[in-house]
Amino acid sequence: MNKITCICLGVRNMEESIHFYRDKLGFETDCTEDNPQVCFFNTPGKKFELYPLTLLAEDINPKDPPKIGSGFGGITLLYNVEEKEQVDEMVELVRQAGGKIVQEAQDVFWGGYHAYFADPDGYYWEIAWGPDFKYDDQGMLMF
Repeated sequence: MNKITCICLGVRNMEESIHFYRDKLGFETDCTEDNPQVCFFNTPGKKFELYPLTLLAEDINPKDPPKIGSGFGGITLLYNVEEKEQVDEMVELVRQAGGKIVQEAQDVFWGGYHAYFADPDGYYWEIAWGPDFKYDDQGMLMF
Protein backbone atom coordinates (compact mmCIF):
# COMPACT_ATOMS: atom_id res chain seq x y z
CA MET A 1 0.00 0.00 0.00
CA ASN A 2 2.13 2.85 -1.26
CA LYS A 3 -0.08 5.32 -3.08
CA ILE A 4 -2.81 7.87 -2.47
CA THR A 5 -5.67 7.51 -4.92
CA CYS A 6 -8.21 9.93 -3.46
CA ILE A 7 -8.37 12.85 -1.07
CA CYS A 8 -11.72 13.21 0.69
CA LEU A 9 -12.90 16.40 2.39
CA GLY A 10 -15.82 16.25 4.78
CA VAL A 11 -17.82 19.39 4.02
CA ARG A 12 -20.57 21.18 5.94
CA ASN A 13 -22.55 22.24 2.86
CA MET A 14 -22.31 20.10 -0.29
CA GLU A 15 -24.01 22.67 -2.50
CA GLU A 16 -21.71 25.51 -1.42
CA SER A 17 -18.58 23.34 -1.70
CA ILE A 18 -19.49 21.94 -5.13
CA HIS A 19 -20.23 25.45 -6.35
CA PHE A 20 -16.84 26.64 -5.01
CA TYR A 21 -14.76 23.85 -6.54
CA ARG A 22 -16.73 23.06 -9.73
CA ASP A 23 -18.25 26.38 -10.75
CA LYS A 24 -15.77 28.90 -9.37
CA LEU A 25 -12.39 27.13 -9.40
CA GLY A 26 -13.12 24.95 -12.43
CA PHE A 27 -12.43 21.48 -11.01
CA GLU A 28 -13.65 18.83 -13.47
CA THR A 29 -16.44 16.54 -12.28
CA ASP A 30 -19.32 14.44 -13.51
CA CYS A 31 -21.50 15.81 -10.68
CA THR A 32 -24.38 17.67 -12.23
CA GLU A 33 -26.50 17.87 -9.07
CA ASP A 34 -25.88 20.64 -6.58
CA ASN A 35 -26.44 18.44 -3.52
CA PRO A 36 -25.45 14.81 -4.24
CA GLN A 37 -24.53 12.38 -1.48
CA VAL A 38 -20.93 12.31 -2.74
CA CYS A 39 -19.02 14.15 -5.48
CA PHE A 40 -15.73 13.16 -7.11
CA PHE A 41 -13.48 15.52 -9.08
CA ASN A 42 -10.93 14.44 -11.67
CA THR A 43 -7.40 15.71 -11.12
CA PRO A 44 -4.19 14.36 -12.66
CA GLY A 45 -3.29 11.15 -10.84
CA LYS A 46 -5.76 11.47 -7.97
CA LYS A 47 -9.46 11.78 -7.31
CA PHE A 48 -10.70 14.56 -5.09
CA GLU A 49 -13.91 13.85 -3.17
CA LEU A 50 -16.46 15.90 -1.23
CA TYR A 51 -18.61 14.09 1.33
CA PRO A 52 -20.93 15.48 4.02
CA LEU A 53 -18.84 16.15 7.15
CA THR A 54 -21.21 14.53 9.64
CA LEU A 55 -21.53 11.41 7.48
CA LEU A 56 -17.74 11.23 7.11
CA ALA A 57 -17.31 11.45 10.90
CA GLU A 58 -19.91 8.69 11.34
CA ASP A 59 -18.20 6.61 8.64
CA ILE A 60 -14.89 6.87 10.51
CA ASN A 61 -16.39 5.70 13.79
CA PRO A 62 -20.16 5.15 14.03
CA LYS A 63 -20.07 4.64 17.82
CA ASP A 64 -17.93 7.70 18.61
CA PRO A 65 -17.62 10.04 15.59
CA PRO A 66 -14.67 12.46 15.64
CA LYS A 67 -15.62 15.95 16.81
CA ILE A 68 -16.25 18.39 14.01
CA GLY A 69 -13.83 21.29 14.34
CA SER A 70 -12.56 24.28 12.42
CA GLY A 71 -11.40 22.38 9.33
CA PHE A 72 -7.71 22.46 10.23
CA GLY A 73 -6.50 19.03 11.19
CA GLY A 74 -2.77 19.57 10.84
CA ILE A 75 -2.73 19.10 7.06
CA THR A 76 -2.82 21.32 4.02
CA LEU A 77 -3.76 20.45 0.48
CA LEU A 78 -1.32 21.59 -2.16
CA TYR A 79 -1.93 22.96 -5.63
CA ASN A 80 1.36 23.19 -7.56
CA VAL A 81 1.61 25.39 -10.63
CA GLU A 82 4.11 25.39 -13.48
CA GLU A 83 4.61 29.16 -13.78
CA LYS A 84 5.22 31.66 -10.97
CA GLU A 85 2.51 34.04 -12.18
CA GLN A 86 -0.05 31.24 -11.92
CA VAL A 87 0.15 31.57 -8.12
CA ASP A 88 -1.16 35.15 -8.38
CA GLU A 89 -3.78 34.11 -10.94
CA MET A 90 -5.04 31.33 -8.66
CA VAL A 91 -5.14 33.67 -5.65
CA GLU A 92 -7.37 36.05 -7.61
CA LEU A 93 -9.59 33.19 -8.79
CA VAL A 94 -10.00 31.98 -5.20
CA ARG A 95 -10.68 35.53 -3.99
CA GLN A 96 -13.38 36.01 -6.66
CA ALA A 97 -14.85 32.60 -5.78
CA GLY A 98 -15.30 33.68 -2.16
CA GLY A 99 -12.41 31.72 -0.67
CA LYS A 100 -10.47 33.29 2.19
CA ILE A 101 -6.89 34.28 1.35
CA VAL A 102 -4.96 33.35 4.48
CA GLN A 103 -1.54 34.40 3.21
CA GLU A 104 -0.99 36.54 0.14
CA ALA A 105 1.46 35.31 -2.48
CA GLN A 106 5.08 35.80 -1.52
CA ASP A 107 8.59 34.50 -2.08
CA VAL A 108 9.67 31.69 0.25
CA PHE A 109 12.98 30.69 1.81
CA TRP A 110 13.39 27.63 -0.43
CA GLY A 111 13.33 29.77 -3.58
CA GLY A 112 9.71 29.30 -4.52
CA TYR A 113 6.61 31.47 -4.44
CA HIS A 114 3.41 30.55 -2.63
CA ALA A 115 0.13 31.60 -1.00
CA TYR A 116 -2.44 29.99 1.28
CA PHE A 117 -6.23 30.04 1.16
CA ALA A 118 -9.10 28.40 3.01
CA ASP A 119 -12.14 26.94 1.29
CA PRO A 120 -15.71 27.43 2.62
CA ASP A 121 -15.19 24.66 5.21
CA GLY A 122 -11.89 26.01 6.47
CA TYR A 123 -9.61 23.50 4.72
CA TYR A 124 -6.24 25.11 4.04
CA TRP A 125 -4.69 24.98 0.59
CA GLU A 126 -1.22 26.08 -0.47
CA ILE A 127 -0.68 27.28 -4.03
CA ALA A 128 3.01 26.85 -4.83
CA TRP A 129 5.51 27.35 -7.61
CA GLY A 130 9.12 26.26 -7.42
CA PRO A 131 11.95 27.04 -9.83
CA ASP A 132 13.03 23.39 -9.80
CA PHE A 133 9.56 21.78 -9.96
CA LYS A 134 9.28 19.28 -12.81
CA TYR A 135 6.10 17.60 -14.02
CA ASP A 136 5.43 14.34 -15.83
CA ASP A 137 3.23 14.06 -18.91
CA GLN A 138 0.20 13.61 -16.64
CA GLY A 139 0.84 16.93 -14.90
CA MET A 140 2.01 15.27 -11.68
CA LEU A 141 4.84 16.89 -9.73
CA MET A 142 8.00 14.77 -9.83
CA PHE A 143 10.52 14.71 -7.00
